[in-house]
Amino acid sequence: MVKEIEAAGGEAVAVADDISTMAGGERVVRTAVDAWGKLDAAVCVAGILRERMLFNMSEEEWDGVLDTHLKGTFTVFRAAAALMRAQGGGTLVGFTSGNHAGSVSQANYSAAKGGVISLVRSAALGLHKYGVTANCVAPVARTRMSANVPMELTEIGEPEDVAALVVYLLSDRAAGITGQVYTVAGPKIAVWAQPRELRAMYAEGGAWTPERIAEALPGGIGTDPMPMLAQLDAMAKAAAAKQRPNA
Repeated sequence: MVKEIEAAGGEAVAVADDISTMAGGERVVRTAVDAWGKLDAAVCVAGILRERMLFNMSEEEWDGVLDTHLKGTFTVFRAAAALMRAQGGGTLVGFTSGNHAGSVSQANYSAAKGGVISLVRSAALGLHKYGVTANCVAPVARTRMSANVPMELTEIGEPEDVAALVVYLLSDRAAGITGQVYTVAGPKIAVWAQPRELRAMYAEGGAWTPERIAEALPGGIGTDPMPMLAQLDAMAKAAAAKQRPNA
């Protein structure tokens, strides 16, 4: 499916959702070029869930979500990147989710959204010398998908809040911003940290063995706690009660 919009300032923008074939991605770009004669930006927005615990998830449930979110973003980015490289500039915007940090019953969705972030960062690095930027938006807004979340989202906004951030990223005032992940939730906009090492330790006098690691790791580099682990009990109770506080 192809949607055509004209962003602020008359920029030619291709907006795609559920594009999971190479031909589909190319069709999005061709539609924009046929309509406006050029392509200034490509925005990929996907929304599909196949919720299932990992040990019960089928191959079809995995493939459907990965195809829609991750492959769909790739096919549009691939076609758009070739054109933007040739014309010497452009903007790519992918949509991710806070669930890229992990999910109890949406391993497929979480993996896909984490993949979108890595794809965007790779695009930012690979296309930088051609004047092309790439960024990610992790929205928290009232939609049919957020209405099914059992836990209350204390920071949530409307789809229009997300649109404002996207239009900004497409504008000349965002020139030079690339490889970033932004959350927008109503009045809140946040930027996610870049992946980096937190702490390191080195073996002295030889290689590590499992025994030496067991002795050194807990008091050395330790761990980086998962914030959502502390919420698992409350999330399970809310899901069992079929609570939908965001509906």
